[in-house]
Amino acid sequence: MSRIRSVATSALGVSRRTVLAAAGAVSLSAGVGYALRPTDSEAATNPAGTGEAPVAHSRQATGAAPSAPYTKGTTLASVAAPRGSSGYRRLGDGPGWSRVVRGELAAAKSGRAGRRTTLAAFVQLTDLHLQDVQHPLRAEFLRANAVHAWRPQEALTVQGAISLVERVNALKGAPVTGAPLGFVMTTGDNTDNNAHSELEWFMQVMSGGRISPNTGDPKHYEGVQNSGLKLYWQPDATTRDNDKALGFPHLNGFLAAAIREVQSPGLHLPWYSTVGNHDFLALGCFGTHADPYLAEAAIGGKKLMDVSAAEARKLQDAVKNAKDPHGVAYRDLLKAHARSMRPVTADEKRAPYTPADYLKAHLDPAYQGHGPVGHGYSTANLDAGTQYYAFRISADVIGISLDTTDACGMPNGSIGTAQLKWLDKTLKDNKDSYAVVFSHHTSTTMDNTWPDPARPGERRHTGAEVVQLLTSHTNVLAWVNGHVHENVITPHQASGGHSFWEISTASHVDSPHLARIVELADNKDGTVSVFTTLIESAAPHRTDFADLSQTGLAALYRELAYNAPGASKALAGNAADRNAELVLKKG
Repeated sequence: MSRIRSVATSALGVSRRTVLAAAGAVSLSAGVGYALRPTDSEAATNPAGTGEAPVAHSRQATGAAPSAPYTKGTTLASVAAPRGSSGYRRLGDGPGWSRVVRGELAAAKSGRAGRRTTLAAFVQLTDLHLQDVQHPLRAEFLRANAVHAWRPQEALTVQGAISLVERVNALKGAPVTGAPLGFVMTTGDNTDNNAHSELEWFMQVMSGGRISPNTGDPKHYEGVQNSGLKLYWQPDATTRDNDKALGFPHLNGFLAAAIREVQSPGLHLPWYSTVGNHDFLALGCFGTHADPYLAEAAIGGKKLMDVSAAEARKLQDAVKNAKDPHGVAYRDLLKAHARSMRPVTADEKRAPYTPADYLKAHLDPAYQGHGPVGHGYSTANLDAGTQYYAFRISADVIGISLDTTDACGMPNGSIGTAQLKWLDKTLKDNKDSYAVVFSHHTSTTMDNTWPDPARPGERRHTGAEVVQLLTSHTNVLAWVNGHVHENVITPHQASGGHSFWEISTASHVDSPHLARIVELADNKDGTVSVFTTLIESAAPHRTDFADLSQTGLAALYRELAYNAPGASKALAGNAADRNAELVLKKG
C-alpha cells in the first residue's frame, strides 16, 4: 500500500492425466508442485494461448511431514504481545489465536476431518517493503503533518524479512493437513521505492546470500536518523527527540548495526513473485519513469529531510485525492527546497528499475534459489511487456498471478482489458482444475483507472469487475492478496451460487508483522475447506537492547513497529480474519 507484468498463454488446460504422466505420477502428498509456463515461442507468437504449456517440477519441502494438526511455530501457539500499559511497550510471549470456522458460503459438516484429502498447501508473504532508507527520493518529511508517515523501524526491513524466511524454512509442513508445503508466493510491494538497491536485496533475501543493506557511504549511515532533527528517532544520539519523549530507547551503535552485512539462507521452497505498486512506482504512488529530474535525483547527492507541516499536508492531499499520478507536486516540492537539502553520498544503485529490470532479476540464474526458473515469469514476459502468468500448483489446482498496478500512477490498482480477458480464458481452459488467484491489490482497492501509458487506449477494470468475473466461474476457491496491511477475509457469492473467499494478509512492515499458510482440502462431502494460519518471523518476541546482532535486530524490528507513533493497532484484524477454516461448496 502507499506510503511490472507472463504472457502466460491460456494454454494451461492440462488434464490431470497429462500432469501425472509428466510428473511420473508423483502425488501432491509427496510434496511436488507443478509449474506451468509457456515456452518462449508459444508466448511470443501465440498470445491467444493454444496448445499445452510444458510442465516443470518444483522441489519439495525438506523433512518429513509432521503428525497433523500442529501449532508450534505458528500464531496458534503464541503471538507477540505488549507488556505494560503505556509509553514504549516491550513485547513478550502472548497467547495464540484460535482457529475460527466460517460457514457463510457453506455449512461445515461433521466428520469432515476424517474424510478430507489435501489439494495443496503453500505460504503467502506480502508487503515486505524492503527499504533503502538512505535513498534521496523518500518522503520521510511527510511526518511533519502525519506522524505515521515515517516509521522508526524502517532501517530494519531486511533483517526482519530474513527472519521471516527463517520461520518459513523451519516449518515442517502444513499445520492442519500435515502436507508438505509446495511453494511460497509473494503478493507484492516486495520493495518500497522502486530502487535497484531494494530489488537486489529482495532477490537475495528470497534466494539466499550475503546482503549489505546500505547505499551511499560504504561505512556510515546518512539519513534522517542521524540528522539531528527531533522529528525523527535519533537512536545513537542522546538528543531528546519526539520519539524518545514517548519512551523510545537510546541505542548506541544501532545505525552501524542496521547497515552491517547480513546473511539470508534463502527459502528452502520454490517461490513465485507478484508485483505491487511499490515495485513499479516511486514512493508507491508516482509514475515518474519518464521524468529526467527525478531519475537524476534518485542517484544524486542531495536529500530533503524537513518541510513545513503545510507543505507535507499539500503533498499528502495530492496522493489522497489521486489527482497527481505523475508526481508533479512532489517534483515541484523537491525543486523548491533544492537549497535546503542535506548532502548524502551519491549512488547509482539507487536508480529506479523498470518492469524489464524486474523480470530480468527474476530470470537471473544468480537468484534462482530453489526455483522455479523466473519465479513464475519467463522471457516471454520481456517480449510482451506483461507481468501476469499462471502456473500449476498441483494436479488439481492452478495458480494465477495478476498484475494489478496502474502504471500511470497512484497507490490503488486496476487491470487492463487484455489481462481481464486472459484471466477469463485461463479459468475456462482449466475448468476441471480448482484455481487460486494471487494479486497485490484487494477487490476494494482496485478503483484506480488512470490509463496505462503503454496502452493508452485500453480500458482499465475495477475490483468489482474482477469479483464479477471470478464468481462467474465454478472453479475459483480463493483470491489471495495484500496491499491494505491488514488481515481481512471476505466471502464473495454470486446470485447463481458460485462463490470464493478473498484472503487479504497483513504486511511485514507495519505491526503485527505476519505471513500466512494456506491449505486447500476436499472434504469429500460436497465442500472444500481453505485453512489459513498466520505465522510471525523466527525472531524471539522479547528484545534485548544490548543485542544488535542480526537476530536481535529482527526482534527489535517487530517491537519498534508495534510502538511506532500513529500506528494502527487494528491491522491484525478480527479473530475470523486470522486463523480460519473457510468452507465453500464444490462447483
